[in-house]
Amino acid sequence: MTPRIDLNADLGESFGTWVLGDDDAMLGVVTSANVACGFHAGDATTIRRTVAAAAARGVVVGAQVGYRDLAGFGRRRIDIAPADLTADVLYQLGALEAMCRVASTRVAYVKPHGALYTTAAVDEGQARAVVEAVVAYDATLPVLGLPGSVLLRVAAEAGVPTVAEAFADRGYAPDGHLVPRSSPGAVLHDPEEVAARVVRLVTEGTVVAVDGSVVQVAARSVCTHGDTPGAVAIAAAVRSALEAAGVVIEPFVASGS
Repeated sequence: MTPRIDLNADLGESFGTWVLGDDDAMLGVVTSANVACGFHAGDATTIRRTVAAAAARGVVVGAQVGYRDLAGFGRRRIDIAPADLTADVLYQLGALEAMCRVASTRVAYVKPHGALYTTAAVDEGQARAVVEAVVAYDATLPVLGLPGSVLLRVAAEAGVPTVAEAFADRGYAPDGHLVPRSSPGAVLHDPEEVAARVVRLVTEGTVVAVDGSVVQVAARSVCTHGDTPGAVAIAAAVRSALEAAGVVIEPFVASGS
């Protein structure tokens, strides 16, 4: 069977005059865009522009929901009450949906960002709060998350579609979780190394962890970060290598208005 994979990236994260990454270039590479919703990053103009550009290129739009933490870029864990987290996620979904509607597209999936992503992967309460927001808003929206995470288990139990995700440029611990950004080996920067690693991940279902052990990772989507140095070169190298290996690159969910 021909292997198939979606390529996603976190986009729309600039704020005012502060520009992060090259969204236009990344939209020429990826098939799904995790668009910031204004809580961890992204202002209204940036979000609208990113959604419109994604729609014009046929890139699927997903809601990149995070903690209300602009100063920390959503990478600081917040001990928030579950009801408040559910409301915050709903708020972000509604904001992005408005931008999608005027661009004749839609919010097609949900992916937590940063510290919310890693917390919901292991914390039952926060995972349930995120899933409750999705169920209340649209239970048919897939949730993108780490394979084997609490988030994906809770979503599946609630009848919400789940999509397992791998990371092209992040280090893996032996247990299959991501290496914390504060630790050595957390982020990879060499395009050729990252590309070869993703081809192995997609075709063999394995990745080499920071300690040299081999970890099983079954994923339907691969994240190529848009905010790291050389992000566009890395993403382009990944796509080129996958295509050379005969991998079909396509979104895991259809777009459309």
